[in-house]
Amino acid sequence: MDGKIFVGGGGPDYGEQQFLTLKYANRHGLVAGATGTGKTVTLQILAEGFSAAGVPVFLADVKGDLSGLAKSGSAESKLHEAFSGRAAKIGLDDFAYNAFPVTFWDLYAQQGHPVRTTVAEMGPLLLARLLELTEAQEGILNIAFRAADEEGLPLLDLKDLQALLVWIGENRESLSLRYGNVSVASVGAIQRSLLVLENQGGTELFGEPALELADLMRLDDQGRGMVNILAADKLMAAPGLYATFLLWLLSELFEDLPEVGDPDKPKLVFFFDEAHLLFDDAPKALVDKVEQVARLIRSKGVGVYFVTQNPGDIPEDILGQLGNRVQHALRAFTARDQKNLRLAAETYRDNPRFSTEEAIREVGTGEAVTSMLEPKGVPGMVERTLIRPPSSQLGPITEAERKVCLAASGMSGKYDQTLDRESAYEILRKRADQAAAQAAHAEEKAEAEESAAREYNSARRYSGTRVTRSTSRKVSTDTFGSAIGEAVIKELKGTTGRRIVRGILGGLFKGR
Repeated sequence: MDGKIFVGGGGPDYGEQQFLTLKYANRHGLVAGATGTGKTVTLQILAEGFSAAGVPVFLADVKGDLSGLAKSGSAESKLHEAFSGRAAKIGLDDFAYNAFPVTFWDLYAQQGHPVRTTVAEMGPLLLARLLELTEAQEGILNIAFRAADEEGLPLLDLKDLQALLVWIGENRESLSLRYGNVSVASVGAIQRSLLVLENQGGTELFGEPALELADLMRLDDQGRGMVNILAADKLMAAPGLYATFLLWLLSELFEDLPEVGDPDKPKLVFFFDEAHLLFDDAPKALVDKVEQVARLIRSKGVGVYFVTQNPGDIPEDILGQLGNRVQHALRAFTARDQKNLRLAAETYRDNPRFSTEEAIREVGTGEAVTSMLEPKGVPGMVERTLIRPPSSQLGPITEAERKVCLAASGMSGKYDQTLDRESAYEILRKRADQAAAQAAHAEEKAEAEESAAREYNSARRYSGTRVTRSTSRKVSTDTFGSAIGEAVIKELKGTTGRRIVRGILGGLFKGR
């Protein structure tokens, strides 16, 4: 149906067919449920629907299963009979197998095209979250970014940041007067965190060429939206890196895309799988930023869909903004589980035909409790729904098939080679080399002057000894005579001197 994505339907025991309206798809959404209840398949059929409608998609392949989007399903599959039966039961009359345009990405450049950003684009807030810094250490990082701007030091990769931190430590006294105390201990702690990040493979994330957002928003020659799949099976070993990268990408979309109001369909749909990793132990400033992005990015034409096990993993202020919801089964074995189940049920618009809480507990694999936005953005009444079968292959493709996709991709060759242009590391090294050269020149000049002085003094002692002695005597004699004369003149100028002069003159005139 034009303008809508078929999500699933029912039968005797279920409600009406459920559609996600493209006009309200940028109002965000939630896919929740316990492990093994069908979240991955729901994510797959939503990606198919958006792509077929001409909407590009970005998602993370945490388990490695979503690569099957690149390959058509088959009537020879063991699941064909089950898929055909479900399609008929829910009224999906035009069900057919199909492949979708896929671009593979990988932070480690092993299972997809490299995806990078620069340290400067990541910014101090997200970088502090990635490095798990304290408030004091985050303050030092902010000083480092400010100093880099003022000193003209581009921060592109991790070695730039490491070199800058060394410079910060060497100039901490002058920087402390301008920005506040710069602690050597805090600088050292940041450097150790950077070392941990390197060991996790974070070096590959930072550098150039940086990812261009336009490359995530492409259409194929049939007008279908590109499905961008981030290989995340290995990335999940560093959950902080995974969550921070996705949040950075979401923030970049928010900052760079223009306002479009309420479009007929989204410009991009962003699936944030394992969303609880984003909010676990997150500082309030970071949660506030996510809330701001979620609230405002829909006006940029971007829909954000959080995928997690429990709706309680999402902060309440953000959960309230997720209008389109697919809730798979939740387990309720403990008192805490029962509380979470009750809270999840309370976020839906009640259906008088059944208890939402019981439905969430009872739905089986491939079934869900759904609520989609209706005209004017009103939440739809909750319904029990059989999720439609996927058109693409259920499960991963082979490595050989992945290589074929990478070779045929329009991104082939664009990001493969790393660029290393002059940045903070090279500039600071050049300054250090210049300072060392100047110091060495000054030292050589001082040594030369000292050597010349020694030679000159040695020559004077050898050639002028006798002259120096006679001169010394003469100077000594002259000095002694001068001292006697000065004493006599001083005495004559005094009272006694005047009496002597008067006596002498009086005797002379008396005799005459």
